This record gives sequence, structure tokens and C-alpha cells, in this order.
Amino acid sequence: MLDRINGATSAGSIKATNLKTTKMPAFKQILQQKVAKISVSKHAQQRLITRNLQLQPEDMSQLSTAMNELQAKGSKESLLVYKNMGIIANVQNRTIITAMDMNELGTVTNIDSTKFIK
Repeated sequence: MLDRINGATSAGSIKATNLKTTKMPAFKQILQQKVAKISVSKHAQQRLITRNLQLQPEDMSQLSTAMNELQAKGSKESLLVYKNMGIIANVQNRTIITAMDMNELGTVTNIDSTKFIK
């Protein structure tokens, strides 16, 4: 009986070791990827298309960095002035709500912060 218990313990240790050595992404990495991700609402996608504005992956990286800064300061709804466009974003949900070109950027309401991204 003692041998069976020892055998089960050894087998359990082997399984635990195998789980640690597999190349699974760490929780911290997965969390950082999810936090860095920005969603674009359907409305914002339509506005980007109709206004001929384009966001490339490197643009999304810049916007993500700006959202991190705004979130650290407690912002909720922000205007991001980036390149030739103004982007309204829900910082807490990391979602771009709408986009406009600089000619349309006159009066903006219902925001609590503005970030100029260079």
C-alpha cells in the first residue's frame, strides 16, 4: 500500500513538472496582450472608411500607449488628436468610438480629457 502511495506521488510530481516545462504563455503575458488591445466600434469603422482615414498596426500601438497614460490619470472618455485625425475613445473599455478628420474637429463634447499624440 505504501508503494502505491509513493508511486502516485512520484507520478503526480512528473505531471506537475511537465506542465511547468511546456511552452505556455505566462498569465502576465496574456494579460498584457489583452490590455494592449484596442477595439474599434462599428460606428468608428464606418467613420474611418467614409472619411478615408486609415489606422495601421503601428498607429494602434501609439493609441494604446496614449490610452495607458490616460487610464493611469483616471480618464474615461477622451479625444486623441493623432496625425490628421481626431479619435474619440472610451479609455476604460479601450474602444475607439468615432473618428473625424481635422476639419471636423471644432466642438467636441462629452469628453473628460484630450491627448495630443506626436
